[in-house]
Amino acid sequence: MAVELDEVDIKLLTALQEDADSTNVELARMVGLSPAATLHRVRWLKESGVIRVIRAQLDPAAAGFPLQLYVMATLFRHDARSERVFEDQLRSLPQIIAADIVAGETDYLIQVVARDVAELQEVLVSLATRGGQRLITYLRLGEIKPPSRLPLDTLGEAPARQPRRRRPNTK
Repeated sequence: MAVELDEVDIKLLTALQEDADSTNVELARMVGLSPAATLHRVRWLKESGVIRVIRAQLDPAAAGFPLQLYVMATLFRHDARSERVFEDQLRSLPQIIAADIVAGETDYLIQVVARDVAELQEVLVSLATRGGQRLITYLRLGEIKPPSRLPLDTLGEAPARQPRRRRPNTK
């Protein structure tokens, strides 16, 4: 269920998406609230689940992972146990930096980083031995558009939405 966001929440979220390293005082100036009220709003946005986590976005190649791949995986079997075994393996491998279950021709879309081909091969073998029947790899050659912020400034233009959780009134 979506959380009800007002203009101040949207300004805060937009600013944090642009630079999560902004101080509370800087955020307060941007949105026109006191630092205490701003801190309360940010805490509420975290508690409500709108903000999952605030972290640094690293460059994999600069951090020592020149191989970056997308792997499409199809499972050998589609039962609860097989899915659990495969998904537990996805979560356990640090080289897997993102994984999504998807609908369509494949079951999972996985992002993998590796220091070299040998490390990549270990990851792929590990997935294959945990139920991955078909693994299709796509070598990432370059970035066209980096992960970007949610277009929160267009929220008011959206069609009718589900009922939303209300936020506390702090101004």
